[in-house]
Amino acid sequence: MDYFLELFLGGLTRGSIYALIALGYTMVYGIIQLINFAHGEIYMIGAFVALIVSGVMTIYGFSGVSILVLAALIAIIYAAAYGYTLERIAYRPLRGAPRLSPLISAIGMSIFLQNYVLLAQTPDFLPFPELIPEFEFMEPVAHIIGSAEVIILITSAVAMVLLTLLIKYTRIGKAMRATQQDMTMARLVGIKVDKVISITFIIGSVLAAIGGVLVGSYIGQINFYIGFMAGVKAFTAAVLGGIGNIPGAALGGLVLGLAESFAAGYISSAYEDVFAFGVLVVILILRPAGLLGKAVKQKV
Repeated sequence: MDYFLELFLGGLTRGSIYALIALGYTMVYGIIQLINFAHGEIYMIGAFVALIVSGVMTIYGFSGVSILVLAALIAIIYAAAYGYTLERIAYRPLRGAPRLSPLISAIGMSIFLQNYVLLAQTPDFLPFPELIPEFEFMEPVAHIIGSAEVIILITSAVAMVLLTLLIKYTRIGKAMRATQQDMTMARLVGIKVDKVISITFIIGSVLAAIGGVLVGSYIGQINFYIGFMAGVKAFTAAVLGGIGNIPGAALGGLVLGLAESFAAGYISSAYEDVFAFGVLVVILILRPAGLLGKAVKQKV
């Protein structure tokens, strides 16, 4: 039973990270029908910024939770700036172009950011400090779930709840929904569509940066390539749940994480990716729009 719980909680932890990153994919796609393939690299950059900040703070005598908080805060600011810059430079000029053009631009930005970090840092894996402390009250269940996993689960849940409240009840959230439904009509009623799209990129980048900091501390190492596979998995989660659907992205991430965890635990870790993508294929055969997605006509 303990082994099952360990796999289940591990799957939830992994799925929570996928969900955080997938939210960025699904928000952008829902509004402008663009797959931002550079989103995984924003996650990677957030992790690297946190690594650099934590190293500097350690040199100056900081320790404990203060490093985690400040490193995460600066990583969020940097990631938000990168997300905003990407939208302004690589995507906004192609807003009226054929759909293939921004898609190619997104792939190009992904490759550019990977190589940029590769040249600025190193191709090797770098050790990431354990920023999340171990809590004494969790010692009785430490063999099943650790403090880092609890923090990841709580942070992911809070972020998803706050995002849902933002989308449903705030002014900018209503503007996002209006832009998603009809961009032209949104402009006619006075909504600043370009500003809404930029804010969407910023929010997605913030969530990706949070995921990068948490995963770096949890796994203990990062390199320039971690964003690629995380991005692929998160994109898969978004498609699994229903691309463009925010609750679907969260559900898709959890389903994917659990599928990988149980496949690795009961079959073989060598086949966890095969099993995860196999689940995706089966679900899309049964529900082509994803778990919570709805079949809609493509925007023109």
